[in-house]
Amino acid sequence: MAQSERVLDLSGVTVRRGDNQLLDGVDWSVDADQRWVILGPNGAGKTTLLNLAAARNHPTSGTVEVLGERLGRVDVFELRPLIGLTTTAVAESIPNEETALDVVRTAAWGRVGRWREDYEDLDDERAMSLLRWLGVAPLAGRRFGTLSEGERKRVQIARALMTDPELLLLDEPAAGLDLGAREALVATLSGLAQDPDAPAMVLVTHHVEEIPPGFTHALVLSAGSVIAAGPLAEALTSESLSKAFGLPLTLTANGNRYTAVAA
Repeated sequence: MAQSERVLDLSGVTVRRGDNQLLDGVDWSVDADQRWVILGPNGAGKTTLLNLAAARNHPTSGTVEVLGERLGRVDVFELRPLIGLTTTAVAESIPNEETALDVVRTAAWGRVGRWREDYEDLDDERAMSLLRWLGVAPLAGRRFGTLSEGERKRVQIARALMTDPELLLLDEPAAGLDLGAREALVATLSGLAQDPDAPAMVLVTHHVEEIPPGFTHALVLSAGSVIAAGPLAEALTSESLSKAFGLPLTLTANGNRYTAVAA
C-alpha cells in the first residue's frame, strides 16, 4: 500500500442503538502513514467508532470506507483479515489453555482456538518472529491463561500483526496494566509507530499518558461528537480535553509524552 493511500474515510456517520445515539455526524479520515489516538470519556463513542473501522458494525447513516471498500457494499469477511484488531472481546474469546504460539498463528486462519488446521513453516516462523519482536518468545509454549496481563497484551498484538494487516486497531491496550507493564507496552507501541513499514494505527485510550511517542494525530470525542481532530499538537490541547471531559484540565507536554491534570 502506498504511504499516501487512505485507509479509513468516514462521512456524516451516525450510529443509533434503540433510543441511544452513539455517534453523531462523525467525519474522519486516516491515511496509511498516520498513527491516530482516539481520546474521550466513557460513553464518548470510542469503541463504537473502532468497531466501524474494524468492519464489525455498520453505521445507521453516513458512509464508512475501510481500505477503499464501502461498508454495505463489500463482503466484510474478506475485508477483516486485512485489519489487525485487539479488544477485550477478542481477548475473552481466546481459550485459556491455548499456547501463546497458537494464539498468534491461528490468526492466519482467522480463527480463535486451535482446531484441526495445519500450519506451514512460514506461519510458525512469522508467529515466532512477532513474539520475539514483542519480547515474549520464551512464552510461546505457555498457556494463555497463565500469562500476566502485560504478557497477554503483547501476545494479542502479535496476533493482530500475524496477517500483515494494512490497518492496526488497538482498543485500550494498556488497560489493567501496572505502571511498569504500561511503560513497557508504550515503548513497544512507540517502536511500531515509528516503523515506516508498519500499518496505519488507531489506538483508543482514556489517558493521555498512554499515547506512545511516534503517534501523529488525535481524535477527541465526547457524547458521540468530534471535539477536535487532526495533527496531535493541534487537536490535543487543554481546551479540547476540558470540553470532552467536562471539567477544566491542563495538558502538559514533557518531551514526547503527555500528562493531564485538573486545572
